[in-house]
Amino acid sequence: MYIINITVNAEISAEQHESLFPQHAAWFKKYFDAGKFVMIGPYADRERAGIIIASTESHSELETILSEDSYYPDLANYEIREFIPKMISSDLEKFQLA
Repeated sequence: MYIINITVNAEISAEQHESLFPQHAAWFKKYFDAGKFVMIGPYADRERAGIIIASTESHSELETILSEDSYYPDLANYEIREFIPKMISSDLEKFQLA
């Protein structure tokens, strides 16, 4: 599994960010619905940044998926960290906010 920290570059204008965001949202919904992204959300304390927890077959597959994002490659920073989940709460859904 992977944790992806996405931060949109501060240099892009609010207008450019707003024009690209619907494509970005459609992209992460596509991969959430496909089961590749298992958790997605913005940071509560930082604008234009968020996190994705992904489950892909390989790092290469994840890179291919990320390359489809509307902010890729130069309009956002994508920090990818692989991790091995050892414990998963069965109550995970109760943390979802509307």
